[in-house]
Amino acid sequence: MSDSHPVIETRDLARKYGKTEAVRGLNLRVRPGICYGFFGRNGAGKTTTIKCLLNLLRPDAGTVRLFGLDPHKDEVAVKSRLAYVPDSVAFYPWMTVRETLDYVASFRAPWNRKTESDLLGQFQLKPDQKAGGLSKGQKTQLALIAAISADPELLILDEPTSGLDPIVRREFIETVIGAYQDAAPASRTIFVSTHLISEFEGLIDEFTIIDQGREVLTATADAARERFHRVRVRFAQEPAMLNLNPANITRRDGREIEWVVRGDADQIVNQLQQCTPEAVSQEALTLEEIFVAALKQKPSSTTLP
Repeated sequence: MSDSHPVIETRDLARKYGKTEAVRGLNLRVRPGICYGFFGRNGAGKTTTIKCLLNLLRPDAGTVRLFGLDPHKDEVAVKSRLAYVPDSVAFYPWMTVRETLDYVASFRAPWNRKTESDLLGQFQLKPDQKAGGLSKGQKTQLALIAAISADPELLILDEPTSGLDPIVRREFIETVIGAYQDAAPASRTIFVSTHLISEFEGLIDEFTIIDQGREVLTATADAARERFHRVRVRFAQEPAMLNLNPANITRRDGREIEWVVRGDADQIVNQLQQCTPEAVSQEALTLEEIFVAALKQKPSSTTLP
């Protein structure tokens, strides 16, 4: 297999449920060795896309490739190289945690027993506890242990921190996911669908935002932060009407105005300086703020470097 292949690639992917278009002409390209964010509101088409990647749903149109392979024709070859944690997990309730992990490990080669042991201790799961008695959060933890212990090349996570308390969420994101990728940074890829964007802020290298099944924005995290800024200005007295397109006013409180700028923030600042303000400042947005701004200002799909 050539290393030149993207880990994930879709071209004009489309999937309907009856007359409802869940995914419409979606193009994704995920390079090896990165953490790729897949962002969208509930019902945007994220889970449908993931199910098409895994051959759990057949696309109505377009193509899907993982590691350069067709997941329908080469299902075993593809799935042997990845692990998937859905947003809702279930196990055989009569099995213990130990039996569940042994059962999953019997289908996987290799299986990292040290990683398994470390994560069991970190999540404080008891090996003799029945899976049927686990809480929703504990079941998610067990699924994460099973996924990461398989040392997959691709880790697909659909709302992976759903049901986890804030402390465990942060520990999982910063320690577990970080350690998984750091063990082989050039070859381990994470594709994460989440609405808790702020918690993945420091891990995301590239991302795609979708809405109503369509791509709204694809960018590297660095390029997006360079492109989206917040500009704040305070005047000595309430200003007259300002014409500062393409700036988008997000807050106005008397003499103070705040914009989210998609584009050349310096140009906006220069225009504001000509109005003799008391103070002007600008700052890059977080990924969560970029997500909100991109949906509010939604044009046709955009790709940034």
